[in-house]
Amino acid sequence: MDYATSTTRRPLLQEEEEDDSEATFVDESIYAGSINTGSINNIPTTATVGTRSGTRNRRLEDGNLRIAPVDRYNFTYAVFYLLGMTTLLPWNFFVTAEEYWHYKFRNISSNDTSVLTPRQLEFQSDLSIAASVPSTLFLLLNAGFGHYISLRIRMAGSLVMMFLIFIGTTALAQVDTDQWQDAFFLITLTSVVVVNAFSATMSGTLFGIAGQFSSDYMSAVVSGQALGGIFAASAAIIALTFGAAPTITAFVFFIVGTLVLLCSLILYVVMSKTLFFKYYTSPRTLMKSSLDVDEVTRELLPRQDPTFLGVLRKIWLFGFSEWLVFVTTLSIYPAVTILVGSQSQGHAWNDVYFLPVINYLLFNTGDYIGRVCAGSLEWLSTSPFLLSVATISRIAFVPVMLLCNIRPHHSFPVMIHSDYIFIALMAGFSLSNGYIANIALIGAPKLVDQAEKEMASSMMAAFLGVGLACGSTISFMIIEMIK
Repeated sequence: MDYATSTTRRPLLQEEEEDDSEATFVDESIYAGSINTGSINNIPTTATVGTRSGTRNRRLEDGNLRIAPVDRYNFTYAVFYLLGMTTLLPWNFFVTAEEYWHYKFRNISSNDTSVLTPRQLEFQSDLSIAASVPSTLFLLLNAGFGHYISLRIRMAGSLVMMFLIFIGTTALAQVDTDQWQDAFFLITLTSVVVVNAFSATMSGTLFGIAGQFSSDYMSAVVSGQALGGIFAASAAIIALTFGAAPTITAFVFFIVGTLVLLCSLILYVVMSKTLFFKYYTSPRTLMKSSLDVDEVTRELLPRQDPTFLGVLRKIWLFGFSEWLVFVTTLSIYPAVTILVGSQSQGHAWNDVYFLPVINYLLFNTGDYIGRVCAGSLEWLSTSPFLLSVATISRIAFVPVMLLCNIRPHHSFPVMIHSDYIFIALMAGFSLSNGYIANIALIGAPKLVDQAEKEMASSMMAAFLGVGLACGSTISFMIIEMIK
């Protein structure tokens, strides 16, 4: 398992009188061949400790100043942000290309676009299920068995496969599929299943890695996820502004996604070779004094692997909040919220921009702001019970949204006609989603020991995935009720 050692944990063989916060660590594997591991005099004296910008020093008995690796220019932090965005990039790009899917699954025997075909009406809920089921399965597999596969294979391998699938999706945007819509539908859903399986593997691994760093890096990952939604929504709105054909805009749209995946792959490989990244993810990170101990003694040192049930008992309330917040969100977003129309018609804002701006850009912006605020206002991260209460109260958004101006109308009465009220609801809905999701992810690793942090973070990612699957299933039932 990829364990990391932080500056706040009492390291191996540390003398009892030493202060925990001043422990000095050295990774043998990093310096192999460049120093004599039997001597402390050759330990490098140029590094940083702990956080992105802070540096804590310690003067050893030989008079030299020893410090641990630093995140130079916040490079690792920035890459974590990008990788967080990339974990949800397939979902964001598939779900945001609403006009493209409507065009692909239109009624080719009629020019009437006001009446949606069954496939157009159901596609978003089908997409949600095709994405969430494999995501949940592979998040669970990663939490339980991911440590048996190397970090590089899980991260780089997933990015490569996602990149290849996006190339195929981009190519299909230029293919006329009118005469084989059913086959295209199956190909699309198969691509969604496969790409989300690899996306989930990457996501669970990335959460596990981020849990070994300071909380800043976990916030970077989850904030990056929301930023990916803003990126996708903005790209879709820009494409609409040029008024090109849906196939052309989708082609450009998916090319952008493909380039982001390629960039993420390259930067991850570069980051994985940095001293700072290796320092926190190497399983052989040791205190300098342990280098003076012979190999036989090191082998006798007790080391207990974390257990699944042991970690679950510590973090289950945070896991419950992470699960429920996404059950609530996915039950109505985007499958139901995309059916809410503007109260007025006949203007570009109402007919063209209302859906992408309010349903996608506003939601993802609010989600991003909520996640950023969670990184600054962490008080609920120490109170899992209060966080659970707040998450449960958020369920009230579901019946209220069903009373909005949904088209076509259904058995529920339309009691909320105003665009402004719907916008306010979407803002609160998205802000609470981002804040609660991030607080739960930040709080869980704080409740466990250092050796359990990777498993705890991976388990939280699994709770997230199960929430997505449950919410998608509920959305399917709601859509069937609306039809």
